[in-house]
Amino acid sequence: MTVTTSTIDDLIRNQNPFAGHIVVRPQQIWGKSFPDVPSINAHASNAVFDAVDKVRKGKSETVGITITAEKGLGKSHIISRIRHRLQTEDSSLFIYMSKYDNLNQIKSLFLQSVASSLRAFGSQKVMQWQEIAAALINEAKQWEYTPQQYINMYPSWLSQHSTKAIAHLTESVLKIKPEITNPYIVKAILWTLSPVHINYASYWLSGLELAQSQAEEMGLPNPKNEDREVEALSTVRQILDITSNYRVPVICFDELDIADAADNGFLAAQVIANLVKDLYNSLKQGVLLLAMYPRTWEDQIKALPEAEAVIDRLVSDQADRQPIKLSFLNSDDIVALVSQWLQDFYDEHQQIPPHPLYPFNETKLRELGKSRPTVRSVLKWCTENFIPPLAPDGKILPPSDVIPPTLPAHPVKPYFDNELVQVEASIDFLMEDKKNIGDALWLAFNSLIGATLEGVKIEEIEDIEADTADEGYIDFKIIGNDWKVRIGVAVVQQDGKYVAAALNRLIDDEQKFDITRGCLVRSKKINPGAKLARERLRILLQKKGGEWVGLQSQDIKPLLAILFVYYNRESYEIAEEQIFDFIEQNQLAINNPLVREILSDPSGQEPTNLTDDGLPISIPRSVATADYVELNL
Repeated sequence: MTVTTSTIDDLIRNQNPFAGHIVVRPQQIWGKSFPDVPSINAHASNAVFDAVDKVRKGKSETVGITITAEKGLGKSHIISRIRHRLQTEDSSLFIYMSKYDNLNQIKSLFLQSVASSLRAFGSQKVMQWQEIAAALINEAKQWEYTPQQYINMYPSWLSQHSTKAIAHLTESVLKIKPEITNPYIVKAILWTLSPVHINYASYWLSGLELAQSQAEEMGLPNPKNEDREVEALSTVRQILDITSNYRVPVICFDELDIADAADNGFLAAQVIANLVKDLYNSLKQGVLLLAMYPRTWEDQIKALPEAEAVIDRLVSDQADRQPIKLSFLNSDDIVALVSQWLQDFYDEHQQIPPHPLYPFNETKLRELGKSRPTVRSVLKWCTENFIPPLAPDGKILPPSDVIPPTLPAHPVKPYFDNELVQVEASIDFLMEDKKNIGDALWLAFNSLIGATLEGVKIEEIEDIEADTADEGYIDFKIIGNDWKVRIGVAVVQQDGKYVAAALNRLIDDEQKFDITRGCLVRSKKINPGAKLARERLRILLQKKGGEWVGLQSQDIKPLLAILFVYYNRESYEIAEEQIFDFIEQNQLAINNPLVREILSDPSGQEPTNLTDDGLPISIPRSVATADYVELNL
């Protein structure tokens, strides 16, 4: 293939592989990540791989590792490297937690992170849950089928025997695993092999409530609200003990350097450190990995009560009882990093550059190394300097075709575009994320303060003041038209009793929450058999003048993308004002159908295009075929 320099220069003018990519997002931990140079800070990732090997060989039971690094130095890059390396091997499972929305319920949140992580594909190109389910059956029945074989043969055997088949297999597992005290955990894990039931099973394993009819069909008891936090850690321990019979759990806690505090005054890093201490003491085996700033370690971890006992478990594999520190980049690291990014970029576009670092100059890149930069600062420099080289007369070389001049892109655009790609890749998961959806709507309405839309002049967006029992049900209220309009907005994607509880708050409007009408935002039907929820819905729509707005993925995607830019604005080095300007310029809020529908006059009707009630997260499944086999139960 013959490629001219001018063709490559055209590509460089139109696409910048570095733009918007200076922060590793959780989706990139799981999916396609940034180009990685394994030699950069290899001592940190190798420490984790060595720990997994020790545990797998029985030389250690549980290992604690803490990585510290300054902001932008590459902590999440290392975690992404660890995840993708472990995914190619059969010896481990990867569990990742980076969101700490309610530190007072950290055990429940951790259980949800465990269940969510095990939905990710493992080394066998099926969900990690399904790998464990197949291993349990194979050991109990002395079979040797692959997870994909079990999944593919589901229509021929499990659909005929339904709950009896799962009950039989559960009993077979319990006979060889007498240490398991909660048989329902085994039953739910086995249900993950059913394409029809996988979403319900993983939802239940998260500690969340199924619709009663679905729970009864699968033979699973619904948890009681008041017991969830108490039972969560016990459930996690049993899940991890079960999985550790077949794989080494690698449990990673990232993004710990936040200022949020629990009611007891402990900050996020301190809450997680105490959780890790408990896990270290109780797990059969595993590797516990934390990543934080050096200042967080010094000011928060060392300040804990009984800090010595905590630290012993957070750095159990380090002889000096100190965290593993990431190094700043040197000149060789920078050349290798930029070369890898450019190679991926040119390969994707089937271009052959004049040299591997084109259009950069190696001497300039090596000069950067003298200042000991972070990964983030190098990528930012590359973003700003990714232009065709100058001709001898100092002018930029002309393109092969005449390209009309273009206005400079909005500084927020590359970050928004990148976040939108990540949202697209994980929208099924994000559609179940009440908090992020609520926050995305909150940001959209805040950007519209002062505007008039659907007959409502938006004046303020307020949080709901509520006592402990009512917290979290209504996300915020929109105030407009001289306080004559006060709309309480509640995103409710959960099922079971939660729907009825949320609707109860929306109809308890004037007296308790000072709202003139309630607005339910939800994508799923409400089961006709859920009598209490249906009655409260009738009151909301027909008696209280409220509304049910159907949540559609295409409407929430751009709002979620700009929300994630907002979350990361400090790392992206962009101002809040620039984000609001971008929202206004691109009419992300004012022309959003979901935003307009929330403000519009209520129809009194249930929306159309809703999905089935009780169906939780939709998860892509491997389409690889497997041999058809017959089971004799």
